[in-house]
Amino acid sequence: MIKLAPSILAADFNILGEQIKKIEGAGVEYLHVDVMDGNYVPSISFGTPVIKSIRNNTKLIFDVHLMVDEPIRLVNDYKEAGADIITVHAEACSDLVATIDKIKTLGLKVGVSLNPETPISRIENVLQDIDMVLIMSVDPGAGGQPFIPSTLEKIKDLKSMLDNKGISLDIEVDGGIRPDNVMDVLMAGANVIVTGTAVFRGDILENVNRYNKEFERYKEIVK
Repeated sequence: MIKLAPSILAADFNILGEQIKKIEGAGVEYLHVDVMDGNYVPSISFGTPVIKSIRNNTKLIFDVHLMVDEPIRLVNDYKEAGADIITVHAEACSDLVATIDKIKTLGLKVGVSLNPETPISRIENVLQDIDMVLIMSVDPGAGGQPFIPSTLEKIKDLKSMLDNKGISLDIEVDGGIRPDNVMDVLMAGANVIVTGTAVFRGDILENVNRYNKEFERYKEIVK
């Protein structure tokens, strides 16, 4: 199943609730929530209070992306705030296996993210234990960056590795994905597409529909 995961990092926080209702009304199932600590990445975004404030007003799946050092210390807090999926960076965990186990113990789905320069071999030993791999197609920490083309080969290599191992999980890609290049990402093997400004800037319903048209076109190509 192909899923669009709009990132609220690009939303207008003056009308955040209204914009979340719009994407939900457009048929979106995931809400991507970028948490940045100002340490692992230079930027600071938001934390549990924002997530708690919107949790009771939407049924969207909260796809929480922790761009923080040693996220194992925070996963309880984000579980309580309303996360459904917690994704951590392999590079930010001194003990990735323990971090994955902690998230699973809380009854949440778990994802592991890789920065553009990090090889997929870094997480080969945990693929059977997780629900999703997030491939960063930009450097983490700031929105609006252009897509890094070499990421496509990385997605293909990951998909091939999963197929060879008989492992089925979601491949999420985050960074610079627009309606005019999303087909390349889908054809490479991804099925969860994170996007920010391309959804929240302008007419949200129209923007979501642009992605949906590409998703339908992809299904026609591969069926």
